[in-house]
Parts: sequence; C-alpha cells; structure tokens
Amino acid sequence: MNVLRALGVDARVAERGVPCSGFQFENPQGRPLGHIDRSRDAAQFGAPLTMIRRGDLQDALLDEALRRGVQLRQGASLVQLDTSSPDSVTAHFADGSREEGDVLVGCDGLRSTTRRLLLPDAPEPRFSGLWDYGGFASGLKLPVAPGVNQMVFGRRAFLGAFVTPTGEVWWFHNGPRGPEAGEAEGPEAARARLLELHRDDPAWVQELLRATPTVLGPWPLFDLRGVSRWSAGRVCLIGDAAHAMSPSAGQGASLAMEDAQALAMCLRDVGEPARAFAAYERLRRARVEAIAAVARRNGSGKAPGNRASLWLRDALLPLFLRLGGKAQDRGYAYRLDWEARVA
Repeated sequence: MNVLRALGVDARVAERGVPCSGFQFENPQGRPLGHIDRSRDAAQFGAPLTMIRRGDLQDALLDEALRRGVQLRQGASLVQLDTSSPDSVTAHFADGSREEGDVLVGCDGLRSTTRRLLLPDAPEPRFSGLWDYGGFASGLKLPVAPGVNQMVFGRRAFLGAFVTPTGEVWWFHNGPRGPEAGEAEGPEAARARLLELHRDDPAWVQELLRATPTVLGPWPLFDLRGVSRWSAGRVCLIGDAAHAMSPSAGQGASLAMEDAQALAMCLRDVGEPARAFAAYERLRRARVEAIAAVARRNGSGKAPGNRASLWLRDALLPLFLRLGGKAQDRGYAYRLDWEARVA
C-alpha cells in the first residue's frame, strides 16, 4: 500500500479492497489456537493490511498506466534476447517482431522466459508438495467475523476464509493432493477432492465448499531458490521471475511492487544499468530471502502426515503464532522512501 501511495493509486486500491483487522487460527475441532491482531497497522505502518481480489488490483494498475500514456502490447511471446550491443537490448517475439530499448525488465513470473534466456544455468522452481484451490461464495452465515482472516489448520489440509463487509466469502485451500500428471480436473471433481480432505474439519468449511458456485484451481505451489544473480548487462529480473515463493507469507504481490519501486529508484539515482541493477539487488535480496523463509516455515504445517505430527503441530502453534506475529510486524515495517536517494 505504501508503494501504491507513491504511485498515487492507493486510494483506488483501498476503495476496491477491504482492511483486515487480524488472523484467527483454529484446529480441526474448531478449537482456537491463537490470534494475530492487525488492527493497529494503519497507525504503525502507514496503511492497513488490505485484502483485494487480484483482478481488481491489476485493473487499478492498468487504468493508471493507461492514464499516464504507457504503451501496452498484449499477446506477444518472448523467444530470444539480443544483448550483443553495449548500448541497448533487443527482445524478439514469436510473431517475428522485435523491440529495442535501453534496458529490459523481466517481470514474467514463476516460469520466466526472461530468466531462462538470460541465466540458462539458473535453478528450476521446486514443487512445495502443496496444491492451491480457491473460490468465492455469498449468502452464508458462517462463524467467521468480517474483516478477519479465519485460518483452519485441518486434519489433512489448510483452509483460509475472509468475509467482506457485504458478506462475500473469499477462500483458499492448501493441501497435499492434486490431480495426477496429465489428469484434467473439473470444478466438481475439485470440490469432491476438497470435501474429502476437509471431512474431519469444522462443519462450516464443508458448508462453504458446497456453497461455492465454482471451485477454482488447482495450482501447484512452487518455490524458487538459489538464483545467484538477478541481472546481467542491461537485463534485470523482478518479482517472481527472480524470487518466486509459496503464498504462505501472503507477500508475493507486495514484494513485486517493492522490487519495481526499488529498481526505479536505482535506475534514477545510479544511472548506468549494470551498476543500477547491482544496487537494486543489494537493496532487495536480504528482504526477499527473509520473507521466503517465513513462507516456507508457514507452509510446513499445512498438511500433517500423521496424528503424531498433527498433535505436535497444534501443541506448538500458539508459540509459532506469537513469533509469526512479530515476523509480520518486521515485514510490514519495511518502507521505501521514493524521495530518498540510493547511495
């Protein structure tokens, strides 16, 4: 939200989003395991933790880009990079066209073509063992307070639900089983899978799954580690292209927007692209790796393998949640000052 304020679009995103006042955690029997209070975030960090549909966030950014005269071209597939010139870089596309520029920024996600072309020896993303599903439902009376992220550490899987002030429920599931390789899974087969995985969890979870018009997914969750550098010459990677992680820390989009601001500041203040990219990586790597470690730690207890691990998880979770709240505070306190110069 602080990056969006620097762009002048924070009010529009806040209007489409919903402030989150906290996280409530429960076990398969519905017993509370702990709470993380986020009600003071606006005062502490400059903005509340804001829940928003990804499409609404993208629309707000797209509208602002168009308003400022940014030229957008859709449907172009990158196939080659020409970095032979010391003064420019050229991108070649599948339709035979090309674009030349001073720099090229690869913000093309987990399966980044830019990363593959630029750094052919970079590691591939690793499967976390978890599958992600989600959906939207309305017209329900769930025991979930509006504005609070209700998190269920279930017997076999994890589910998070958020109720908006209008009563719409946004939910996601992380679990250990998805379709077999090459298997097509429709929404009803996905619903049946989730109902089975959550059959021993609080009754409202089953009610929510049955009331969702269309179950979305699945998406296997990956983690990208060990990319030794994020740039070469006049080409630089940001966001998931450089450091994709599972969504268990809830900070992927935020980190990408922070990357963009940090990179812009470095290009503005350092000038020469290779030096600017090096400054950007120095500014960002420790921050990103710390959040990635939190994401891996948060995901480790979402699919317990047996009853012993389930018991141990629930016994230790109150302690981990206290530590998790402090980790969130450290993460949310990070601030880039657009007016400051990069040394």
